[in-house]
Amino acid sequence: MNLLKALATVSGMIFLSRILGFVRDFVIARVFGAGMMTDAFFVAFKLPNLLRRLFAEGAFSQAFVPILGEYKNRSGDSEAKHLIDRVATLLFLVLLGVTLLGMVGAPLLVYVSAPGFTDVPDKFALTVTLTRITFPYILFMSLVALAGGILNTWSRFAVPAFTPVLLNVAMIGMALFAVPHFSQPVMALGWAVFLGGALQLAFQLPSLKRIGMLPRFVLDWRDEGVRRILKLMAPAVVGVSVSQISLLINTIFASFLDTGSVSWLYYADRLMEFPAGLLGAALGTILLPSLAKYHASDNTEEYSKLLDWGLRLTFLLAAPAAVALAIIAVPLIATLFHHGAFTAHDVLMTRNALVAYSIGLLGMILVKVLAPGFYARQNIRTPVKIGILTLGMTQALNLALIGWLQHAGLALAIGLAACLNAALLYRGLRRHAIYTPQPGWLAFYGKLALALLCMGSVLWLAGGQDTEWLRWTSTERLLRLIWLVPLAAATYFMTLFIMGFRLRDFQRKA
Repeated sequence: MNLLKALATVSGMIFLSRILGFVRDFVIARVFGAGMMTDAFFVAFKLPNLLRRLFAEGAFSQAFVPILGEYKNRSGDSEAKHLIDRVATLLFLVLLGVTLLGMVGAPLLVYVSAPGFTDVPDKFALTVTLTRITFPYILFMSLVALAGGILNTWSRFAVPAFTPVLLNVAMIGMALFAVPHFSQPVMALGWAVFLGGALQLAFQLPSLKRIGMLPRFVLDWRDEGVRRILKLMAPAVVGVSVSQISLLINTIFASFLDTGSVSWLYYADRLMEFPAGLLGAALGTILLPSLAKYHASDNTEEYSKLLDWGLRLTFLLAAPAAVALAIIAVPLIATLFHHGAFTAHDVLMTRNALVAYSIGLLGMILVKVLAPGFYARQNIRTPVKIGILTLGMTQALNLALIGWLQHAGLALAIGLAACLNAALLYRGLRRHAIYTPQPGWLAFYGKLALALLCMGSVLWLAGGQDTEWLRWTSTERLLRLIWLVPLAAATYFMTLFIMGFRLRDFQRKA
């Protein structure tokens, strides 16, 4: 399997999802702006979305995929199928209970996650209602994560990568066409989340059937494989999902700030998640099964080389994204969101958060590459210790920065803590002799720095003044951005090409 080709496939699907995600956010911003309704929805959606990332894409995937890969590589497809049946049954029953508890306890969940909303009873009540509608999303998406983990282990990367597109389609459709049919328009978004989750699960089932891995109902929680996965999941919740816990705590802080703060952080996070998902999520998706395979065969040399490949690609692609987000924050936000009810003030406040996020973007993506280096080896203890330390540092930075930078301080705290997380993960991999850097890193850094300088200069000189972007029409902003971004990308990659970088240098087989 050509990993660079697999990365391109997964990144392409994620790119499509992210583009539709921006269309979704454009529609939401135009229809609802940034105010009470969007604050209520984003808090309500953040709760099940957090649980999805904590348990489904986070702890569950990191515990399930390495053990499933071990069963497949050492015991064959038949034993792997028995494991899938038992894991799927237990996961469904547990999450059904969690979903029902979440719907019943929605007022308490909203009070804990956004206590500032209690000062506005209508806002609090709306958030509770939306939470009850969106909470089944965790059930759907956990089963989607199970299906995705199976398909990725069988090197069927395209279907799981395409699946998130369906949520965006559901939300765009409901926002455009269903709003007039609700007494409270934002309720259309809540039901869109429910619909999107169901569609994503239904989309993956045929692919599971084609590879003969569609789960059957078999309840056996004492199965050895199931117990190993459960044992790994508990600490992995902390180790993998520190950034998501930090985002939830940030929402608590933001709920006490000016109205719109939650929404400004959300829109900035959406822009930051574009490169994070396009590269970090894609690399993590293809690295984990391949690393688990090398670990199962005790091939430590290839294990280290694969990590080195992932790290070089991360620096090559994440660093320019971080620089670009910081320099052209206003052009991006104005082009995408400065329409209808989304004001110039909203643009500038979102800009502050995005610039702060960009400082830690490279660290956020590096975490997605470095963490699989531990989890593929079923090493939970080291990332957990690092995760706890990082979470504590995030909250200390929140307290230190929120009074000075307001909502942007919360974003900066996330970014700086992610950099610390990445640095400690890297140190752990080196100290445990899991990863040994390949030759040529110093020259690589020098060439990368020069290319970033050239690209940043082009963006700075050609980008124009922020006031111009706020004054221009939507068409003028779009046309300007259409040539500005490719010009900067061409400058960056042409500089790298002149200095000797070639695509074939990043080919990788697994």
